[in-house]
Amino acid sequence: MALEQATAVEDVAGADQEFLYTLNFGPQHPATHTTLRLILTLDGETIVKAVPDIGFLHSGFEKLGEDLDFNQYTTIVDRMNYISPVANEIAWHHTVEKLLGIEITPRCKYLRTILAELARISDHLLCVGACGLDLGALTAFLYAFNAREKIYNIIESTAGQRFHPSYTRVGGLAADISDDVVAQIRDFVKTFPKVHNDLCRLLNRNRIFIDRTKGIGVLTKEEAINRSCTGPIARASGVTRDLRKDEPYLAYGELQSAFKVVCAKNGDCYNRYLVRMGEMLESWKIVAAAVENLPSGPVNVALNDKQTIPDKNATYRSIEGLIQHFELFMWNRRWESPVNEVYGANETANGELGFYVVTDGSGTAFRARTRPPSFIHFALFPHLMEGHQISDVPAVLGSLNIIAAELDR
Repeated sequence: MALEQATAVEDVAGADQEFLYTLNFGPQHPATHTTLRLILTLDGETIVKAVPDIGFLHSGFEKLGEDLDFNQYTTIVDRMNYISPVANEIAWHHTVEKLLGIEITPRCKYLRTILAELARISDHLLCVGACGLDLGALTAFLYAFNAREKIYNIIESTAGQRFHPSYTRVGGLAADISDDVVAQIRDFVKTFPKVHNDLCRLLNRNRIFIDRTKGIGVLTKEEAINRSCTGPIARASGVTRDLRKDEPYLAYGELQSAFKVVCAKNGDCYNRYLVRMGEMLESWKIVAAAVENLPSGPVNVALNDKQTIPDKNATYRSIEGLIQHFELFMWNRRWESPVNEVYGANETANGELGFYVVTDGSGTAFRARTRPPSFIHFALFPHLMEGHQISDVPAVLGSLNIIAAELDR
């Protein structure tokens, strides 16, 4: 943090003192994780104005979507929310398959559902753990990250890559999972409740954690709706919307009885924490139900659909698979898409992750735009911080769970 020059009182309405001070909070501050900058106008230690300054992690994600084909772009969406990357892939190919009119197989639906919920748990664990760390609760951070390692082990065994799996494909997945992965998922289902219980015991009644979060950064239900909030932030303010329930996709329609929507009503940092803790248990229930009811059969749609990549066995052992592989890659024909536009969205850990795609008949998107939850929620920060103290910044920022790569597209 760096203290800058004084600012005239008339720049900020309602200030009582003759001079206010401007404070740079980040990007080097540990609570901003080197990628977020906040420009705070202070009256003593009270924040009278807070301006987010984005642009420290600009990668041109959307423009890359207009140059790469629908499968190549998977490696890019991985890096938008890099805390739960496989959920980004699932949301992207959900939109592409909606555009192309492809219905994925039952087994693929269940596998994507399992991975999406594991990604939600991983994301929430990081949010809760990092928020606890920023407020002084180091032990909670370590407990959360031990559980995240198990999820990363599952992802690595599934896709071969630990952090950016690039696992989904148009019409399916890169490969089916093995029995070893099923065993790892079942082991996680068995051990996660203890981890969750340990976190609850560490934080739910921790006086310091409660004092730092309860009544801080309050967002009312009306404000949450008017400011386009989604996910845990909206549900902590009493908004009951959840795309998994309201617009079911993948296997959620068949698993409706396995989970419920977790909501609160006070809309402060503590309620946002409680909602995420509750959602982790609901995701655990979904994973447990899905893995025990996992359908058999292929994970990719049939070869006669010319939009899908043949698996290695089909490519090497059948003339049809070899020809299709050549048509899609070696001859650069790519995917023949309709001249159309479509919007598709999934309920990810931080809220509604949507993609808007315009196609002109070629194998790439003419326009590819994303609706990332972090970009919407970071705009809440000035409203939530007015009247709070500097020490409240890490609590509010941590409760919003801002992922910088979703800001600087």
